[in-house]
Amino acid sequence: MNQTLALEIMLAGHSVFLTGPAGAGKTYVLNQFIKLAKHEGKHVSVTATTGLAASHLGGTTIHSWSGIGVHDELPPNFAEHVSKGRREIIEKTDILIIDEISMLHDFRLDMVDEACRLIRKQPDKPFGGIQLIMSGDFFQLPPVNRNDARPGSFVVNSVAWQELNPVVCYLNEQFRHDDEKLSEILQAMREQDVRRHHAETLLARAETTPPSGLLYTELHTVNVDVDKQNEAKLDELSGDEMIYTQSTTGSANYVENLQRSVLAPATLRLKQGALVMAVKNDMNKKYANGSIGTVVDFDPATEYPIVEFTNGREVTMQPDTWELRDGDKKRASITQIPLRLAWAITVHKSQGMTLDAALIDLRKAFVEGMGYVALSRVRNLDSLYLKGINRMALQISEDAHTIDSLLRSKSAQDAKELAHLEKNASKRAAMPAKSAVKSSNWSEKIEKMRETYPNAYRPWTTAQDSELKQYFENGAALAEISKKLGRHKGSIEMRLKKHYGEDISL
Repeated sequence: MNQTLALEIMLAGHSVFLTGPAGAGKTYVLNQFIKLAKHEGKHVSVTATTGLAASHLGGTTIHSWSGIGVHDELPPNFAEHVSKGRREIIEKTDILIIDEISMLHDFRLDMVDEACRLIRKQPDKPFGGIQLIMSGDFFQLPPVNRNDARPGSFVVNSVAWQELNPVVCYLNEQFRHDDEKLSEILQAMREQDVRRHHAETLLARAETTPPSGLLYTELHTVNVDVDKQNEAKLDELSGDEMIYTQSTTGSANYVENLQRSVLAPATLRLKQGALVMAVKNDMNKKYANGSIGTVVDFDPATEYPIVEFTNGREVTMQPDTWELRDGDKKRASITQIPLRLAWAITVHKSQGMTLDAALIDLRKAFVEGMGYVALSRVRNLDSLYLKGINRMALQISEDAHTIDSLLRSKSAQDAKELAHLEKNASKRAAMPAKSAVKSSNWSEKIEKMRETYPNAYRPWTTAQDSELKQYFENGAALAEISKKLGRHKGSIEMRLKKHYGEDISL
């Protein structure tokens, strides 16, 4: 299926599984859909299975959005204990996007489905009537099963998937890789047909070292190697080392459970010049989970690190807190600077990225799909450097191969049945922009509104923002703030969410 038809199917309101090989343009289509859906006035919630993947789309994790957190099943009376802000977000959502769906357990998709039905009070509709857009590739990394946690498999095995029966949009064009040899190797891996000449081509890249001065990311399969490389890079920097140690509350078993989902290290070592990654969303949206930056200084008063992120913002990073809750009870918390070193990352965290150059170590690949994810991060073989590779790195899950055949077949059938929607693309291109056909009496409506709210549709000034925060932090009600600032309550609410995050309780 081509990108145009996939986009039109989603815009027509169908719940969809958007898939295809690495580099087929899944993220591009999602971004186009998000933009057009919002332009039509739809409330779109953008999520992914990891914080880093979510940051590529400007969203949050599905675990956070749905309120399921790190639980393996919904706690008793789940809907009664959901925060007001979380409830409002789920109730208002028209479209829910979940990216990198291959890493989500089947039972967790069922939990999200149940949460939406309960909160939206629509028990007979999948996901409470929300249009669901899932994106991912089952040839990439599967859900991680831990010995001490509930086991699960791919989401196609979930009850929610069967009831939803999403349209399958299998993209078959290639936009990332501009190298026929690399594309051929990746396709051979998908088809379980890796030949000797494919392996020899890859091994040749193990004999080539990155040129001096080249900026590249290192990908490793296990955390211990990532930590070792990051610490070695940190040791090469001159200057004083700053150490930040996490603080915790709660019993040891709850803290240990929470620690698995917290990416900030228990002991964080930093120096000026260190390459770092944010591991939590900032409430004021100055950075996101997965944002990369460099430590440029340390605050003289607090000694907290000052980070310049790639978006150009310079932020003094303050300690943040992660909590493990059971209903309304807080079981454990961890407080730490929300950063980790970023010269090297794991293959798991690289999923969804496109890298200009990468030095990849696949000698310890331990799960099917790991090699495919790592090798498909770059655009061509010339930007790929290998420290080594094992046999597992070339393996693809047998389940993924079987699932892929079924998805291709369903996509072909769905494309045939919905082919008529593609003509909507040309109609949309011919339509005038909404801004050009606004009502001629819009200015009259604004003037009428300003009789009640003098500052309606006027830009927010720094002074007004300061007043807003002061009123809110002093406990003033929305109606009171609205009257004092001369703005509609809806405008006040939106501005507060901009400053304090979507989960704010109003």
